[in-house]
Amino acid sequence: MANEDNLHKIVNLNDENRVTYFLKEVRENQTIWILTDEHGCVMLNTEDEDCVPVWPSKETAELWINGEWNTCKAETIGLNKWYSRWTQGLLDDELAIVVFPNTNEQGVVLYPDELEDELRKK
Repeated sequence: MANEDNLHKIVNLNDENRVTYFLKEVRENQTIWILTDEHGCVMLNTEDEDCVPVWPSKETAELWINGEWNTCKAETIGLNKWYSRWTQGLLDDELAIVVFPNTNEQGVVLYPDELEDELRKK
C-alpha cells in the first residue's frame, strides 16, 4: 500500500468493494492478516455469529490496534496454511469470517468454506 491517503480511501470503500479488494490483494500476496492478543485470534460478534476478522494487509489490520485492542498484533497467515488448517478449523469451531471490516465494525460475513471458494476463483 502506497500512502496514508490511499489507505484511507481503501478502508472507506463500501462492503462489496472492500471484499473485492481483499480477494485481489490476498491472491496477489498469498497472505491473510489477522489480529492476535494474549488469548489468540481476536473476534467480532454479530447477532448470529462469532467471527474472525481478516484483512488484506498489515496496514489495514493495524488500523484496529487501539482502544480495547491496543495490545493486539497484526499476524500474517500464508494462503496455503489458511487452506490446509484454518478453513476446516474455523468450520469445526462454528466460526464465521468478517472480511476486511471497516473501523465501524462493518463488513461482509462469510463462512470459511465460502471464503476459500472465493479465494480459489481466478
